Amino acid sequence: MSVKIGNIDLGKFPLLLAPMEDVSDPPFRYVCKQNGADLMYTEFISSEGLIRDAAKSVQKLDIFEYERPIGIQIFGSNIESMREATQIATQVNPDLIDINYGCPVKNVACRGAGASLLQDIDKMVAMTRAVVEATHLPVTVKTRLGWDDNTKNVYEVAERLQDVGIKALTIHGRTRAQMYKGQADWTLIREIKRNPRIEIPIFGNGDVDSVEKAANWRLEYEVDGIMIGRAAIGYPWIFREIKHFFQTGEILAGPTIAERVAVCRTHLDKSMEWKGPKTGIFEMRRHYANYFKGLPDFKEYRMKLVSSDNIDQIHSLLNEISEVYESVEA
Repeated sequence: MSVKIGNIDLGKFPLLLAPMEDVSDPPFRYVCKQNGADLMYTEFISSEGLIRDAAKSVQKLDIFEYERPIGIQIFGSNIESMREATQIATQVNPDLIDINYGCPVKNVACRGAGASLLQDIDKMVAMTRAVVEATHLPVTVKTRLGWDDNTKNVYEVAERLQDVGIKALTIHGRTRAQMYKGQADWTLIREIKRNPRIEIPIFGNGDVDSVEKAANWRLEYEVDGIMIGRAAIGYPWIFREIKHFFQTGEILAGPTIAERVAVCRTHLDKSMEWKGPKTGIFEMRRHYANYFKGLPDFKEYRMKLVSSDNIDQIHSLLNEISEVYESVEA
């Protein structure tokens, strides 16, 4: 059975790339798509920023044909602003609109947006209804278990948001109070999936960082698909490896040094293409350590990569890494 969001067919058990601030930009999405991500989202976009035409918010609306299906994720604390932002986002023709009710970060949650709406479900429902009514596109939601351990209310949230018309729900298995600490708990996600009233796809998110975990949790928690966030940073191969295991039951060998360098280089090229050379080189710096994680004595190369702003120098460093570590690999 295929999983569907509205008319979007995502195949049997989709793997979703999480929307991550300062990470899920088009260059990063490109390498994840190449490695098998089934559905991706933009970084989350402030509804107020979109309405004010703030350059940073508007730039995040950039989507490309090869990325489809792709969702634009918006957040905000004002219902009218969210309605307007939905109309603006709809004009760039994504495949769906996603609402962020999960971001735990202070400057989002303390402004009454993101996860803070878990403290006011009536407002969350009203906001969701406004977004659904403002677009012809399917609307999905990403949220958490609740605000804290005493208010795990996502079971009620799932029912009420489905009633106002959302087409899928992604649940991060932590409360807002937990931020990204401790263990994600998917048991409540399974309860929602088992609720006979729930007909929309339910996706699990939080702590899936290996093929084994994806395979075990798929069975244990009965979700319709899995959203992967931090584990894909510098390791877009995670999508390919999980899919390969689902199809064949075999663990695929990890990427070779040549592959790591090639994908890192592609990411860098796309980054410069999209943001211009200066910003593209600068913003790529946060990714190098992850691309080459686990390589022995890599620190010196990392320091050179993150301190260089010369593209030729960076490419020759990447060539050198390829040569040095390929001999180690052999």
